[in-house]
Amino acid sequence: MTPRSALPLLALAVACAHGGPSAPAAATPKSSPADYFPLAVGRSWTYVDESPALPPEGRGTTRTVRILARTPDGYFRDNERGELRADRDCLHDRLRRLLCAPLEKGRSWSSVVALGSTERFEIVGVGETVATPAGTFEGCVRVRAHNRASAETDHVLEIAYAPGVGPVRLETFALVKGEVTPLVRAVLQSYEVGGRK
Repeated sequence: MTPRSALPLLALAVACAHGGPSAPAAATPKSSPADYFPLAVGRSWTYVDESPALPPEGRGTTRTVRILARTPDGYFRDNERGELRADRDCLHDRLRRLLCAPLEKGRSWSSVVALGSTERFEIVGVGETVATPAGTFEGCVRVRAHNRASAETDHVLEIAYAPGVGPVRLETFALVKGEVTPLVRAVLQSYEVGGRK
């Protein structure tokens, strides 16, 4: 997964309030992945780019993702051409399972995204607090995905999902010979989900 391919994922996987309201209360451990990404036509999420790989003058741009339609097979299509669907056990796009139950630390799964390319996912945090320009969100679930780019390089994606809101923070890293290089960081600036702003 490249940093460029991560942005559309953030756009919908990468969740309109202004200021600092707190998120809904933490969901129970028996929550479904759908509780962490409320998909419906008309909902939107605006993210601000804080990527450390950008020069300081290039940071601060925003990107809004809005769900435009539901496809006949049940996926929600956004303005970035991303498509997501939440089933009982997993939130997924057309290629990968992004968040799967049970929502417990250490839960792992994999998705084959192309010939010879498998992404490995793991829930690395549950019940976390994430502060963003849109507010402070409690009860977040953080998922880490690894994709082997070469014998010495992994691309890593982390997404923090807030219950009742969706993705509130996305970060990508390059892991080369054990050395971590931050690439992309985007955080939720505002959102509109079911009348909540």
